[in-house]
Amino acid sequence: MSSSVTLRLAFALALLAGTRLAAQSALSIAAAANFIPVLGPLDAAFEATAPGTTVTPSAGASGSLYAQIANGAPFDVFLSADLEFPRKLAQSGFAVGTSLTPFATGRLVLWTTLPGRDPVTIVGLLSNPRVHRVAIANPQTAPYGKAAKQALERLGLYAALAPRLVTGENISQTAQFVDTGNAQAGFVALSLVLSPGMKDRGRWVEVPAGLYAPLVHAAILTNRGAANPEARRYLLFLGSPAARAILARFGYGTP
Repeated sequence: MSSSVTLRLAFALALLAGTRLAAQSALSIAAAANFIPVLGPLDAAFEATAPGTTVTPSAGASGSLYAQIANGAPFDVFLSADLEFPRKLAQSGFAVGTSLTPFATGRLVLWTTLPGRDPVTIVGLLSNPRVHRVAIANPQTAPYGKAAKQALERLGLYAALAPRLVTGENISQTAQFVDTGNAQAGFVALSLVLSPGMKDRGRWVEVPAGLYAPLVHAAILTNRGAANPEARRYLLFLGSPAARAILARFGYGTP
């Protein structure tokens, strides 16, 4: 084989390799911890519509993720459990304000793994002498924790219950406290008690929506994500019938 043919073949192979690499896209998502059960199905459904795209999610409290993004963490999309933290990112110049997309509403429940067959009520469970510790997510960084505090305050129970509260870093850790018995009850996201690993454990009662500010969940493009076409596609996907059907399975509503 002549040297010119060899060079042309090498060039063609390099071009093909470059084309294949270009076809592979990466998408990094920062998601509030209440989305942990739904991220797998959501991301798989999105990847099915975007061949060659790999979604890498990271979960935590919305406030903690906000701080990470503000400090340069390499995320393309932020899925927050509220509107406040995405708006703060945009106002501070770390995200694209026009991309702010409310896509779901969350529901708060009081969950216990204590044995029993009687219907669970909020006041009844919290006054049960077997409930020594009640788990709540950090109200400063976790919107579900903030909602739980609001509900307790409106019920007039927060001051009396405060000495028995144990605080989780995020709503997932809060659920772990109850699941492991470190707390006998806890305020968690409905999505967590409906997840495959927990739906058959314990009992729960939904906290009336009128006791806390609506948990409107919103997505936003970070500055890094603004340059990623797949990030914009993901925001559009969240409003699709397929995504809404998945979210509905885990108890989420439509804003």
